[in-house]
Amino acid sequence: MIPQRLAAPEPGWTLTADVVVVGSGIAGLTAALNARRAGRVLLVTKAYVDHSATRWAQGGIAAALSPLDSPQAHLHDTLVAGAGLCDPRAVEVLVTEGPQRVRELIELGARFDMRDGELAMTREGGHLTSRVVHAKDATGAEVERALVDAVHDAPEIQLIEHALVLDLLRAGDGRAAGLTLHVLGEGTVDGVGAVHARAVVLASGGLGQVYSSTTNPSVSTGDGVALALRAGAVLSDMEFVQFHPTAFHVPGSLGGQQPLITEAMRGEGGVIVDANGVRVMDGVHPLGDLAPRDVVAKTMSRLMARQGVDHLYLDVRGLGADLLLTHFPTILARCREAGIDPVVAPIPVAPAAHYASGGVRTDLDGRTSIPGLYACGEVACTGVHGANRLASNSLLEGLVFAHRIADSLANDLPPQAVPAPDDRCADLVDVSARLDLARAMTEGAGVLRSADSLAHTAKTLHDLAGRHGSVPRTESWETTNLHAVATAITAAATVREETRGGHWREDFPEPRDAWLGHVTQRVDGDRLLTTFEEM
Repeated sequence: MIPQRLAAPEPGWTLTADVVVVGSGIAGLTAALNARRAGRVLLVTKAYVDHSATRWAQGGIAAALSPLDSPQAHLHDTLVAGAGLCDPRAVEVLVTEGPQRVRELIELGARFDMRDGELAMTREGGHLTSRVVHAKDATGAEVERALVDAVHDAPEIQLIEHALVLDLLRAGDGRAAGLTLHVLGEGTVDGVGAVHARAVVLASGGLGQVYSSTTNPSVSTGDGVALALRAGAVLSDMEFVQFHPTAFHVPGSLGGQQPLITEAMRGEGGVIVDANGVRVMDGVHPLGDLAPRDVVAKTMSRLMARQGVDHLYLDVRGLGADLLLTHFPTILARCREAGIDPVVAPIPVAPAAHYASGGVRTDLDGRTSIPGLYACGEVACTGVHGANRLASNSLLEGLVFAHRIADSLANDLPPQAVPAPDDRCADLVDVSARLDLARAMTEGAGVLRSADSLAHTAKTLHDLAGRHGSVPRTESWETTNLHAVATAITAAATVREETRGGHWREDFPEPRDAWLGHVTQRVDGDRLLTTFEEM
């Protein structure tokens, strides 16, 4: 059971805008800055404007910026990582428009690592050449800084922080007409309100908090995906959740957000080993420790299960103190704070939920199946990632497709629709279900899956849906969103009876040509409809 809308007080205030953008990561900020060409922009974000998942991105931005590289080579590597399910048209858009979008970001003020007067290119997992630009090990923070500064300098953009989006407002003909949201007492508005807008752009980020351990920040509770699902939008590829192989296994941690140990450390020569120092990836894949993330995460998870341990190690001692301090100062400091010195000791690591390759299905201009509703960034399924995201393609995707949405809005902004009364059933899942939900998803719908584990997870989710009683507040809205997202992931993973990319079925360990297609989902009433579309 998925609620048709969230139980919440009636809106106590109303704002109007031409375009409302939800989210302040690289996708949302880029969309807001470029949507000014279409009219008045309202940017709403769940916490502070610079507290998005982008901020935590240590890895870089992949783009064919070097004369030794080409968009065609980048396209090839992306298609390989996507395991047969990428939309080649979307990937072509990404790799051909990407270099210019990165140059524009530099013109905006983002500062990346340089070498001999040129951008310093590094290599990450799945890439056959060095094409990733970094700002040391804090690329996301630097990108966020540049974009946030630009937003603050843009009087055409109204910003509302501490705003949790609730539900989509729709006109009588089904078009998007705005949204409802709850603001936590900041600025001139407070409590539940409504925004009437000619276009709604979802750039609300990921859903990693659906699992017990994730690299995502606490705000990543799948709010945008859940909103779109309740509104009747089509989702695609929700079974493909990428687990980053090397999240820092903080001693004494009980889960939640785990610090990321960037893949660039393996690009420089770091290796994954077990407690005895045996290299984990030897003989597993031609790219060894730089194999695609799904291969590394699954290999690690199987070994951990066999050895009865909850973590392995990343050995970067061979890189030397000078390189570690120069290239990875943030990681070095974070590890030392926890009592681990990577210069002299291996770093404890374990896979953690990192990135959702699926989401709200869009076309090449970010349009969803609901007129007037657009999506970009991690909340969207553009077709770029297929079954598995190629390292450092996500920031680039946010740049490219947010810009395309803005172009579309500038050329054809929908007329303002009048929101129709919404008498659909409203409900909430009780806050007490959250920990049980995350535990069930990790155990049954995490890195390794099977029919039995997924069935157990589905039953747990069904039982948790019966927990009611929460009063409308941030925690209960987030729990209800997480439940909707978990239900969609589990249903999609159950349908796909094969192993491909970020989806691993122990009972169907090989890819099958019959599954070259996409699992799509939408809600009809309170029933989740899950179907398979062949390519």
